[in-house]
Amino acid sequence: MYTNLTFFLDLAGTFAFAISGIRMASGKQIDWFGAYVMGLVTAIGGGTVRDLLLDVSPFWMHDEKYFLVTAVALLATLLFKEQVFKWGNTLFLFDTIGLGLFTIVGITKSIDAGLSFWVCIVMGTITGSVGGVIRDILLNEVPLLFRKDIYALACVAGGIVYFACRFLHMATGVTELMAALTVIVIRLIAVKFHIHLPQMRPERKLPEQDN
Repeated sequence: MYTNLTFFLDLAGTFAFAISGIRMASGKQIDWFGAYVMGLVTAIGGGTVRDLLLDVSPFWMHDEKYFLVTAVALLATLLFKEQVFKWGNTLFLFDTIGLGLFTIVGITKSIDAGLSFWVCIVMGTITGSVGGVIRDILLNEVPLLFRKDIYALACVAGGIVYFACRFLHMATGVTELMAALTVIVIRLIAVKFHIHLPQMRPERKLPEQDN
């Protein structure tokens, strides 16, 4: 059910992801409009892919607030540029917050579509992470999703907590907050203590034999 809290999480996630996209664009010699586009793509990319997979019209086609929130994020970045840019972890913090909030929004919308719990978790992960992937690709960066950092797995963990709370018949608001915080805390802990999955490494090449 799309509750008032979910609506707030949606707006907060949009703002957080837009800030992260704008913040990353700032180091790429991109103008204000380009920065706005990067913020918008980061904010709506994951949800757009989710809606296309659900065979529904992308959510932003029916609501202009995502464009407005992104504009507010750009304005806030321009007005408080010194504060935003001098914080070395600004991009990471806003990206992490957006990841947690949008994961829950994706799960909630997938539940409304009548999907099974594991599909809802996948859709939540897509909603939370794919916007950042599109942003990174457009900015010629290796997406965070494909690095060794704990990223998508944090979304999966949040989804599991979400359905565990539902199974325990906890209040919807508590369930959403617990799941979002799970994603955020796991991501913060993983980066703080350098917890990550093993990297794929190429097989050692055998020395060439003489012909």
